Amino acid sequence: MAVAAIPTGLLLGPVGVGVGVAALARIRRDGSRGTGLAWAGIALGVAVTLTAVAVVVALLVGAAATRPLPAEVSEPRSAHARQLVLGSCLAELPDDGPVASVRVVPCGDAHEAQVVARTDFPADARWPGQDAADARVSRVCTPAVLSGDAPAEGIELVVWSPSEASWAEGDRTGLCVASTAAPTEGSLID
Repeated sequence: MAVAAIPTGLLLGPVGVGVGVAALARIRRDGSRGTGLAWAGIALGVAVTLTAVAVVVALLVGAAATRPLPAEVSEPRSAHARQLVLGSCLAELPDDGPVASVRVVPCGDAHEAQVVARTDFPADARWPGQDAADARVSRVCTPAVLSGDAPAEGIELVVWSPSEASWAEGDRTGLCVASTAAPTEGSLID
């Protein structure tokens, strides 16, 4: 039975732990050999089980990081940039460079930036290169997307386009983010 603990531990994780424990009980009762094999089966079973749990958790966390937020959140929250949708208001505009996490706030609260336009690349499209990705997003990032009530001055439009690394992970969304010189309340788009 101790010999069976190793392949069972490799293939079926928790079952291998059970077989290893049963083998240890039998070895103690009968005085037979194989303690090392039983412990190896238990160790392999535990390792396979923990690896499987880690993979499932990583997949669930990864899926949550790409699930779009509602257009209007009810309370401030941290979010991955890939979760932003048209109308999302940001507590502050992150520094230039790759954007991972942002603080999303209700648009009725003071905020420094808002997603005012977006464009989606086809899901099966090949990586166009950074310049082409930026150019495509820039085409939708114009003052025309702002509400007529938006202040005429003090707004900077910033292009957030997929990077080659985020493209490889499935990111196909380009965003236009309006940044205000001072915190504002309310939406900048209709």
